Amino acid sequence: MNKFYLTTAIPYVNGLPHVGHSLEYFQADTVRKYHQLKEDETLLLSGADENALKNVQAAEKEGLPIQEFLDRNSKIWHQTFEFLKVHLDVFQRGSDQKKHWPGVQKLWKLCEENGDIYKKEYGGLYCIGCESFKTETELVDGLCSIHHTKPERIKEENYFFKLSKYQEKLIQLIESDELKIAPANKRSEVLSFIKSGLEDFSISRSNERSRGVGVPVPENPSQKIYVWFDALAIYMTGIGFGWDEEKFQKWWPADLHIIGKDINRFHTVYWPAMLLSAGLPLPKQILIHGFVNLKGEKISKSLGNVISPQDVVEKFGLEPLRYFMLSQIPIDADGDFTNERFKEVYNADLANGLGNLVARVARLCEQHEIKAGTIPTEFDQDLEKLLSEFKFNEALFWIRTRITEADKEINIKKPWELSNEEAKPVLENLVIRIQQIAFNLQPFLPETAEKILKQFASRRIKSAPSLFPRLPSPSGEAIGGQARI
Repeated sequence: MNKFYLTTAIPYVNGLPHVGHSLEYFQADTVRKYHQLKEDETLLLSGADENALKNVQAAEKEGLPIQEFLDRNSKIWHQTFEFLKVHLDVFQRGSDQKKHWPGVQKLWKLCEENGDIYKKEYGGLYCIGCESFKTETELVDGLCSIHHTKPERIKEENYFFKLSKYQEKLIQLIESDELKIAPANKRSEVLSFIKSGLEDFSISRSNERSRGVGVPVPENPSQKIYVWFDALAIYMTGIGFGWDEEKFQKWWPADLHIIGKDINRFHTVYWPAMLLSAGLPLPKQILIHGFVNLKGEKISKSLGNVISPQDVVEKFGLEPLRYFMLSQIPIDADGDFTNERFKEVYNADLANGLGNLVARVARLCEQHEIKAGTIPTEFDQDLEKLLSEFKFNEALFWIRTRITEADKEINIKKPWELSNEEAKPVLENLVIRIQQIAFNLQPFLPETAEKILKQFASRRIKSAPSLFPRLPSPSGEAIGGQARI
C-alpha cells in the first residue's frame, strides 16, 4: 500500500471554532477519503497550537489558569472535528511535554548545529493576532490588515534563524516544483515574496514576554521557543519525531499540508527553510485556501462575526454544509457564506438536483421492477484530474452536470409513458448513471453516497425517504417547485 500523510493547519485555541474552519477540515477529509478509496494507507493529523501569547491573554481575560484554559479549549477543537465527522488519526497538542517538546528541541538543536541560529537584540512591531513581526509597509493605517489591531512596539534580545541563507534554494525548489505549492496564484505570491529578499527572523521570546508559557530554548531556560518554530513542528512530533523514530520514518515527509492563506509564508518559506537547515525531508505539497467570508468580511474570532458550525449543522444538516463549503468556495479565492445563499444552493443542487433525480428514478424503477446492476469500482478520469488539482468546486460542478444530463434523459425518454419492456433499458441506463454519480460523490458526501449506492444495489430498487427535503423560503413556501414525477 502507498502511504498518504496529510495535515490541517494547527489552530490557536484562544477562541472556539467557527463555520469557516469547516472548509479546511472538509477539504482535508475529502482528500483523505479519496486516497482511502484508492486503497492508500492514510493518516490525517491536526492539533492545538497552545504556546501562543494570545492563548495566555485569553486565559487571563477569563480568569483561568493557563493549563485549565488550554485543556478545555483544545478538547472543544478536537470534538469539533468529530462533530463534523472528520476523523483525526492524530490530534497533537503543543503543551504535550512527552510527545511534542522533545521534538521541538531536537529540531532547534539540528538547526543550531548547522550554524543557523544566533542571538541578537531586536526591536519591531509585533501583531499578537498573527504572532509575528510586521513592517510599516504591511500595515494599513497603522493596523494589521487581518486583525485590524495596532501592533505592539517591542525590543528585546532573542535568538534568530538565518532565513536569508535559504533564499536561492527555496526559489529553486518552488520553481522546479520539487516543493509543490497550489493553487498557482498562491505559488506566485510566495515566489514574489522570496525574490523581494528574505530577512532572518526571531525564533525565541523572553520568559517575561511569553509569560513563561512554551517550550524552553535548549541550554537557555530564560527564553521560550517562538510559537511558529514550535507549532510547525507538530506536523512531525505528532508522528513520532523526537520520541518514535520508526513511526516518524514511516510517515514523514507529509504528502500534503492544507492551510489558510493568512499563514502562507510560515508554511511555504519559514517551514521548508527550517527543515533544510535541520537536514530533514520537505513536505511534498502545500495547498493554500482562501477565507470564508460573511458578507464580504472574513469570519474570524478576533473580528467577532462568528457562526458556530454546530448551529448550521443542527439547522440544515452536516452534508449540506459540507457540500456548500466544497462547492461554493474556489480553492484560489475567498467565498461568502450567508443563510440566503446556503438555502439557494441547497435547494437548487441537493433538493431539486441530486435528491430529486434519485427519487424520480427509484420510484420509476420500483414501478417497473428494475434490478440493480454492478456497483462501479473506479472514479471517472475527468473527476480524478480535478481532484488531483484540488479543484473541489469544479469537481462538484462536473458531477452536477452529470445529474443534469440524467434529468434531461428522463424528460426526453419519458419512461412513465413507456411499456415495461420499453422502459427497462432506459431505467437500467439511468441506474448505471446514478451509481457512477454516487461513486464519484463518495469523497465529497460520503454518507449521501453510501445511501444512494445501498439503495441502487438492492435486488429490487425501491423508493426511500427524500435525501434532501426542500428548505422553506422566508415566506414559508418551498423554493424550487415540486418533484417532477
